[in-house]
Amino acid sequence: MSARIAFVTGGAQGIGEAIAIRLAEDGLDVAVLDIKGKEEQLQAVATKVEQLGRRSCWVLGDVTVEQDVKNAVNHVVQIFGGLDVMVANAGITLFKPFLETSVEEWSKQLAVNATGTMLCFKIAAEQMIKQGRGGRIIGASSGAGKKGTFCMSAYSASKFAVRGLTQAVAQELRPHKITVNSYAPGMILTPMLAHANDDKFGGHGSVAKMAAKMPEDIEGAQPSIVAGLVSYITKPEAYFVTARCSVRDPELLKELEAEIEHDCDSLRSFLFAAQVIDEISPRSKDSIVGFGEKLGCKIIATVLRDRGIDAEFVSLENVVPIPEDVDISADSETLGQDFYDSVAVAVGERIKQCGPRVPVVTGFFGPVPGSLLRQVGRGYTDLLAALLAVGLSASELQIWKEVDGIFTADPRKVPTARLIPIISPEEAAELTYYGSEVVHPFTMEQVIRRKIPIRIKNVENPMGGGTVIHPDPDIDAVSASQASSAANTATAQQWSYKPLAELIDGESPGLGSELPHPKLPTAVTIKEHIVVLNVNSNRKSVSHGFLAGIFGVLDRFGVVVDLISTSEVHVSMAIEDGIEKKTLDKVVKELKKYGIR
Repeated sequence: MSARIAFVTGGAQGIGEAIAIRLAEDGLDVAVLDIKGKEEQLQAVATKVEQLGRRSCWVLGDVTVEQDVKNAVNHVVQIFGGLDVMVANAGITLFKPFLETSVEEWSKQLAVNATGTMLCFKIAAEQMIKQGRGGRIIGASSGAGKKGTFCMSAYSASKFAVRGLTQAVAQELRPHKITVNSYAPGMILTPMLAHANDDKFGGHGSVAKMAAKMPEDIEGAQPSIVAGLVSYITKPEAYFVTARCSVRDPELLKELEAEIEHDCDSLRSFLFAAQVIDEISPRSKDSIVGFGEKLGCKIIATVLRDRGIDAEFVSLENVVPIPEDVDISADSETLGQDFYDSVAVAVGERIKQCGPRVPVVTGFFGPVPGSLLRQVGRGYTDLLAALLAVGLSASELQIWKEVDGIFTADPRKVPTARLIPIISPEEAAELTYYGSEVVHPFTMEQVIRRKIPIRIKNVENPMGGGTVIHPDPDIDAVSASQASSAANTATAQQWSYKPLAELIDGESPGLGSELPHPKLPTAVTIKEHIVVLNVNSNRKSVSHGFLAGIFGVLDRFGVVVDLISTSEVHVSMAIEDGIEKKTLDKVVKELKKYGIR
């Protein structure tokens, strides 16, 4: 296996040099970049890396110039064959009172510290995505990026920007298996800090001594401390970093780390065994998926306990009651409603055992005959929430997403799409099919059949009213709002239930507004003696199976359809009245396997 490749900007001295040397000690090939005038220092760092048995190169460039960063990354890729770690370390600082800071001085620090980091993140990410093997991107923030610092207004602002950039980019690059972090040390004794404003603050190194309040040779303020952290972040075992950043109590943290280590060792052994036998069953895939959810729930439960909230981690991997004579590993027919009813009872009883404690529940549940992923699919988390609501006889099911609710169209594709405050289950199912992928129809069915309303809320906008999917189409939004104590906005409470077609064709029906008549058709064609067959899916097959089954029945009996209207969950067909009654009865009987009314 070839060595990983790291690229460190601002690598001629100080923290950048220490990071480059430490990564070389860890077995990485290292490239370093800095500005013109630092050629000798860059060569010295490259030589140290090579003396450790690693490949190295150095590049001149300005991180504020996009083409310089592109050329530098391309040069590294050309020499080493790729890029696995980007450390955007380059930065400058200026110790100066805010009122004396010029626009030029402000802009320069923002350009190097914030814009330079952005360019390094962006161009490195593009290369890593192209390679398709993930990667690590690390930026340089500061303690001043968490709390503004005296006489460092521009520097503080730039480091706040790096923290926000890191958090935003981390979410976007996660699907590409690229982790994004930033380090935020306190005062570190570097050449940049030692020479800062010597004339203004009293001689060489005076600022460092004043700020750090320690002698220059103190071990705890050396660049090697930051280099050690970067070294840790680049390693596979950095999965502990989330726990260590979130849990303050040492005993709770120790307990959590032990559980994470145990679970990861178990998963590693499991995957190794699968590799040895060169086979993996659907049930095994279910178990692998469940590992991540268990780790996430354990961390959340521990964080809550660390904050003084009595929480309990609840794993539902063995909650499903399976008869002894059933082979859960074998292929199974589509699960019926009786199975889901039994799961709802089982999970409800398990949650009741928590008593006053706050349950933190995995979305994964099992064992499911024929595999959870095969029988339910990726929407199993929402389904489990629905079954919990049923099992606990909840007054409302809240599903928190990253959208404000259900819109009249997919807002990613239709900018004028409007939020619907209250909607019927049937209309919600249709919109899910047409792009508003918020709640799967089968999930809705589990709670709606028990008369439990669903409220869609946005984790990024918790005060928003969201969308209520209500089982009673005659209820208005005010009543729905009063039925639960959720915090709704006044906007949501002004709406009354209207058919979805009116919301799409008309204007937003705010308080006191009138909906205009929808656009009239240009012409109307009439055909007499027509039989209409309406088929509503019974959810015993996936959408393509539902449609394929219906068309297969029609083809088998030679039935010609004049007009058809389809969605994922409903099909309406117009056929000529001339079909023989005996044939029609057979068609209806066959269609009942898929659902008919």
